[in-house]
Amino acid sequence: MTRRERVAKVNDLREGEMREVTVGERRILLARINGEYRATSGTCNHHGAPLAEGLLIGHHVRCPWHHSRFNLLTGDLEVSPALDALAVFDVGIEGDDVMVELPEGESPEHRHMPMAEYDPQADPRTFVILGTGSAGGAAAEMLRQKGFRGRVIMVTHENFLPYDRPPLSKNYLRSWEDTSPPLLRDEEFYREFTIDVKTGRRVVQVDTTAKEVIFEDKSFIGYDRLLIATGGVPRQLETPGVGLKRIFTLRSLADCNRIRETIRESQRAVVVGASFIGMETAACMRERGLEVTVVAPDRVPFEKQLGEPIGRMYQQLHEEKGVTFRLGRQVARFEGDDRVRAAVLDDGERLEADMVVVGIGVRPATEFLRGVDRNDDGSVNVDEHFQVINDVYAAGDVACFPDWRTGERTRIEHWCVAEEQGRVAASNMADVEAEYRTSPFFWTNQYRVIFQYVGHAGRWDDIVIDGDVSQRTFVAWYIKDGRVLAVGGCNESMKIMAAAELMLVDQLPSPDEARAGVDLVAMARDIRVHA
Repeated sequence: MTRRERVAKVNDLREGEMREVTVGERRILLARINGEYRATSGTCNHHGAPLAEGLLIGHHVRCPWHHSRFNLLTGDLEVSPALDALAVFDVGIEGDDVMVELPEGESPEHRHMPMAEYDPQADPRTFVILGTGSAGGAAAEMLRQKGFRGRVIMVTHENFLPYDRPPLSKNYLRSWEDTSPPLLRDEEFYREFTIDVKTGRRVVQVDTTAKEVIFEDKSFIGYDRLLIATGGVPRQLETPGVGLKRIFTLRSLADCNRIRETIRESQRAVVVGASFIGMETAACMRERGLEVTVVAPDRVPFEKQLGEPIGRMYQQLHEEKGVTFRLGRQVARFEGDDRVRAAVLDDGERLEADMVVVGIGVRPATEFLRGVDRNDDGSVNVDEHFQVINDVYAAGDVACFPDWRTGERTRIEHWCVAEEQGRVAASNMADVEAEYRTSPFFWTNQYRVIFQYVGHAGRWDDIVIDGDVSQRTFVAWYIKDGRVLAVGGCNESMKIMAAAELMLVDQLPSPDEARAGVDLVAMARDIRVHA
């Protein structure tokens, strides 16, 4: 049963405009596209962002928070980190009124993308995915979406179903009340689509000749095709006393739960490393009332990743909130009895601590591979289809891939990037050719000051700042070899979304245009080749 609801007048929206309308408790996105009104769910299913605050280009809308991209004609998901499509509602015109047809009673705000049914008679093959992070989880779903009807097995050494990792150093760590792990899907989802998730299984070897995955207990699984999506392993300090209790790294949900419990019993914390994980964790612990000191060898946080002005902005923000820094310093040793009591720095200063969190980066988790060449950092090279060798693919933190814009091999350790790469790899595993030609995206949220970044610039010749970094409202252009490779900013989400759209078609402004000032949103709305 459905009902028709009046939601607007026919002249309320101009071409290319959208707005949110509410019918009862249902939030609806209403847009005017090619002279016609379209209606879909009003929120992104990733974290509930209002899509009306996003960017509409042609018939595509980009989420303002984490850059999921949807087709408003079909509701289909085109770019993660969202997992589901939007619900689509029929629209009609009655006189001067825009009418939307809605289902009676409660109905889902979103829908799963179409998924193939498991049928071993139709396809007897087994595809194994090692890792249940963003790349692995997205790949499992994409295999079904691309029509694979054989057996799908996901393997993880953790004891949890696939979960959303970014909140671990953000909302989940900061919250006192939230005790529910941020799972991506519930158990029923994996049952419904016959995706076998094997938890608590540690892989010790992959034999690519025999096509076998061997576990710690000597059991094994054979595969026809394999995806390596094992992510990263936190780098460890080689510092005297590092084995004391209450010295943590933060990578897994189990890590985060241990840190959350220890925060309740602590007053003073030391964070080793001014990485994104380190700084986000410092912010969460400070908001939980702890005295926090960050120790790092860097001159300025994030200087290598984002540049000195932006790193300085975040340092000042933390200092305003009461965090202290010991930059240009390293920990010489940890002291304690049954647990850590202090961190002693290389200049002799002693920092008393009830707990320590180490955030000094990760290394690719690939030590179990046999028959595959690994790079010096532990990563594996993939081609444009994310294939390593015949019937073996890799995605996420472990994959060193050819950047479609520069041709250079690179590796990007960000959640949204891994998720998109998992989707690309799975498409190719299912014999549906695909390449990674999206706009890499990441964000950091510290004390609700959010920095968004699209593209990738491991090195740059110049950073052009448009705006005021000290006021935390600006756009930063990262330029290398006469080309804009990345765009980041604070409180300029519309411009960052526009940069992502322009990057999709390789039409970002030139460095001279960036220096002169350019209207990114107007430029993006002029692009129609991908609309």
